[in-house]
Amino acid sequence: MAGCTLKPQPLGPAELGAYAADKLRRVTADQPLPGPQIDLYEAFARALKYNLDQRVEIMQTAVRAQELSFASYSMLPNFVANSAYAGRDSYAASSSISVLTQRQSLEPSYSQDKNYVFSDLSLSWNILDFGLSYIRARQAGDAVLIAEECRRRVVSRIIEDVRTAYWRALTSERLVNRLHRLEGRAQAAIGDARKLYKDRQTSPITALTYERELIEIKREVQRVEADLLVARSQLAALMNLPPDLPFRLAEMEGVEAGLKIGVPDSDLVKVALENRSELREVAYRQRINGREASAALLELLPGMNLIVGGNADSNRLLYNSNWVGWGARASWNLLNVFRYPARQGLIDTQDALLDKRALAVTMAVLTQVHVSRIRHILSMKEFQTAAEFRRVQRRIVEQLRASAAAESASEQTLIREEMNTLIAEVKYDLAHAAVQNARANVYASLGLDTFPLAMIDGSDLPALRQAVQGSWLGIGAVFAAAPPIPRVPVGAPLVLRH
Repeated sequence: MAGCTLKPQPLGPAELGAYAADKLRRVTADQPLPGPQIDLYEAFARALKYNLDQRVEIMQTAVRAQELSFASYSMLPNFVANSAYAGRDSYAASSSISVLTQRQSLEPSYSQDKNYVFSDLSLSWNILDFGLSYIRARQAGDAVLIAEECRRRVVSRIIEDVRTAYWRALTSERLVNRLHRLEGRAQAAIGDARKLYKDRQTSPITALTYERELIEIKREVQRVEADLLVARSQLAALMNLPPDLPFRLAEMEGVEAGLKIGVPDSDLVKVALENRSELREVAYRQRINGREASAALLELLPGMNLIVGGNADSNRLLYNSNWVGWGARASWNLLNVFRYPARQGLIDTQDALLDKRALAVTMAVLTQVHVSRIRHILSMKEFQTAAEFRRVQRRIVEQLRASAAAESASEQTLIREEMNTLIAEVKYDLAHAAVQNARANVYASLGLDTFPLAMIDGSDLPALRQAVQGSWLGIGAVFAAAPPIPRVPVGAPLVLRH
C-alpha cells in the first residue's frame, strides 16, 4: 500500500522558467513582421491568420474532426487475433467410471500434450453495437459543426474588435504628439495666469476662472490620451504582435458613405436568425439530444453477436488441429427496460432546456439587431454634430489668431481656444471611431460569415490581405450596394427603411 501511494510533485523554478521561456519564444513565432505601415485590410488579415484565439478554435475543430474519424471506426466489426501457450509438468491424463457399475471402464489416458500453442483469428460483429456506433458517429459529426460555429463566432468577434481598435489607435497616432505639445503650452499658460494674479495685473476672479478653464481642458486631454493609448496595445494583441513592437497605421477613408447592408431592415432579423452561430449551435445540440433518444431506444433491444474465425492448435493428439468455427449469440440486458423511462425523462428535460435556450438566444438576437441599428444611427448623428462643432471651432481659432496677430486678443485666450480646437479634433476622431464600432456591431449582430474560413487556412498573408480588401470587409457592403442611411430622429420606430 505504501508503494502505491503517490505524492503530487509541483514543477520547480527551473522547469517553470524553461516553460515560460519556450512559450514566450513561440507566442509570436512563424509570422512575418509588419512593414512600415499597417492599413485596415492588413490588420484584418493578420488577425484572421495569426490571432491565437482563432488558432485555438482551429485546433478545437481539428480535435472534433479526429473524434468523428475515430467514432466512424466503431461501426466496423471486431477482427481479433489471439495466441496462447500452455504447459504443465505432467500429462492431463484421465480415466472414465461407468455410471451403471461404478467401475473404471478405461485405463488412464491423455489427449493433450504437456506443452501446446493455441491461436485463432476471429471476426465478430454486434448488430446492436453497429447501430449505436452509427448514432454516436452522427453525434460526433454534429460536434464538429458546433466547433465550426464556435470558430465563426470567434472570427466575427475578432473582426469587430480589430475594426474598433484600429480606428481608435489611428486617432491616437494622429493626435498624441499634438496633445503632448498642447499640454505643455497649457501648463505654461497656467503659470502665466498665476503670475498675473500674483503681480496684481488682473483681478483674482478673472485669473482663477482662466486657470480653472485651462485645468479642465488639461484634464480632458489626459483622459482622452489614456483612453486612446490602450487601443494600440489592444490592436497589437489582436494581430498577435508584441505590444512594444513599433508600427504605424495607414490613413483610411471616413464613414460619410453610411452603412451598406443591401437588404431591407424588415429582413435583418430573418438574416440574423438564420446565420447567428449561437442559434445554430443550439440547433445542433438539439439534434444531438434527439439522436440520444434513438440510442436509448436501441439499447432496449437484444444484442446479436455474429462470430466466425479460424483456429489452430499445436496439440499433436488432435485429429483436426486446424478448423473454422462460427456461431451466434444473443444477449439482452433486462435492466435497460427499467432504466429507459428515467433516461427518456432526462432526454425530454434536456430537449425542453435547449428549446428555452433557443428562445432566449432568439430574443437576444432580436434585441442586438435593433439596438445595433439604433446605435449606428445615433453614432452617425453624433459624428455629424462633432464635425459641425469642429468646423465652428476651427473658424473661431482662425479669427483669434488673426486678432492675436493684430494684438487685439490675448495669448492666453488664443491658447485656450487652440486647446478647445484640439479637443474638438479628438472628439471628432472619437466619434468617427464610435461609428466604426457601431458599424462592426451591426455586422456582428447579423451573424454573417465575416470571411470564408477555408480561405483563412489556405492563404498566405499577402493573398489573405488582398482577399479581405475585395470582400465586404473592404467595400463595406454585405449583400449589395445600398443608398446611404437617411437622417432619422432619435425617437423613430425601430424598423427602419433604406
